[in-house]
Amino acid sequence: MSFQMNIKTLHLIIVCAFGIITFLSSCSSSKTVRENDEYNATITESIAKTKNEKELIKEAKKWLGTKYKYGGHSKSGTDCSGFVMQIYKSVYDIKLPRSSREQQEFCKKIKKSQLKIGDLVFFATGKKKGKVSHVGLYIGNGEFIHASSSKGVVISKLEQNYYIRTYHSSGRVKK
Repeated sequence: MSFQMNIKTLHLIIVCAFGIITFLSSCSSSKTVRENDEYNATITESIAKTKNEKELIKEAKKWLGTKYKYGGHSKSGTDCSGFVMQIYKSVYDIKLPRSSREQQEFCKKIKKSQLKIGDLVFFATGKKKGKVSHVGLYIGNGEFIHASSSKGVVISKLEQNYYIRTYHSSGRVKK
């Protein structure tokens, strides 16, 4: 009886852990957070060539550390698409659609090798395989800034295993 009870308890723990992991995978990032990395900030800003690129990076970095809030789009809490939407409105006065999938459809599809500062990177991190569920803003040097459900607004590298595995596509906003 106790052996059977232990198996049921273990099964319940595994199911709960899987549920938590699945929930956190939406709009998630790696554990590497570099919110105050001045070296990184200098490199990224030095590769920005135009006034708009520099302004975009500067505005996006003001959001670093903003907590994650599903459906949010302000510095008191934001999700990934709300963050991108607000940056584009502030810097370019462009109103992007609200969801990451709609933002992908709003963009001209480009290859990852063609990414420029301000382009959007899309990921399939949700339960529906192959469906866009996360978006980030490319800031150069192989990095993007995004709202992670576990860490809030952070900078991550596209070459991290998680983002290599979940990468879906890249797009350039039609201006």
